[in-house]
Amino acid sequence: MPLSSQPLRKLGFLTIGLFDGADPRRGHESTLEIIELGERLGFDSAWVRHRHLQYGISSPVAVLAAASQRTSRIELGTAVIPVGWENPLRLAEDLATVDVLSGGRLNPGVSIGPPMHYDQVKEALYPGTADLEDFSYERVRRLLGFVRGEPATAFSGVEGFEVFSDRVQPHSPGLGGRMWYGGAGLRSARWAGENAMNFLTSSVVKAEESENFAEIQLSHVRAFRAHHPDGDRARVSQGLVVIPTDTASSEQRAKYKQYADKRMPRTAAPQGPARMMFAPDLVGGSAEIAERLHAHAAFREIDEVAFALPFTFDHEDYVQILTDIATKLGPELGWRPASGR
Repeated sequence: MPLSSQPLRKLGFLTIGLFDGADPRRGHESTLEIIELGERLGFDSAWVRHRHLQYGISSPVAVLAAASQRTSRIELGTAVIPVGWENPLRLAEDLATVDVLSGGRLNPGVSIGPPMHYDQVKEALYPGTADLEDFSYERVRRLLGFVRGEPATAFSGVEGFEVFSDRVQPHSPGLGGRMWYGGAGLRSARWAGENAMNFLTSSVVKAEESENFAEIQLSHVRAFRAHHPDGDRARVSQGLVVIPTDTASSEQRAKYKQYADKRMPRTAAPQGPARMMFAPDLVGGSAEIAERLHAHAAFREIDEVAFALPFTFDHEDYVQILTDIATKLGPELGWRPASGR
């Protein structure tokens, strides 16, 4: 099988950070330990998902602030923050603060749309303004402007003993170039390119022009770059669930197979009125997974990935999977750990 056009340059992983409601600290600590492990293994980036009113990370910015103090090199990302839950000005302040604390390693990924189950949460989230909130791309554009240093107010100067700025403080100059958009459709891919963001391709996409997942994801990569000022140099990270089994125990292999088999039927055809297509989980030995990736139309046009860890596995499973990705699968894809470059 021919290799992709270039070796894999950046290898990352994504975790949801599940926890037990009766003991939430343990789950959050597990997530931080996994990020620390990722740095030791040479991964380029660690990403966390975002879940509200669930037993997953509800405050990824806070978790990554903690991770920034327990790591020194690995990039820290969100995939993704749904900005419908956020005030763009306040989020910009939080992101800039964590970026400063991390030494410029934050990679915030965001998306648009109304909050999930909005009718059930809107009065708690936006009492009095729920029907006036704007959940369009404009909400992300406002966030980008604040992060990139656009004025947030016409007022600045000294008042008594206090000094006021007309833009978000702290200002982290490089952060604006590390903002990512997580999109599942062509419109989002184009918008992200037009607004000079980076692009996170999703393992769930809209079947707009095809019912072949790889072809759909490829169309998003090309549409994004066609509309980005950097063209083919614009950064794209591919998201897929990848589970190498090289050093897995027999019990783990059985668990992984059962997990993938249960999810496989949803990958056969578009799902629901939105016609969403799900990527098959890639489970097997690293050589087998590498061959499947080299044959994947979208993978052949990117040089960054953020492989997703399955939602419901145990800590020791994540340790095995990450270790195999870094020591087995990564080298099969032409990647070298950060410590070896």
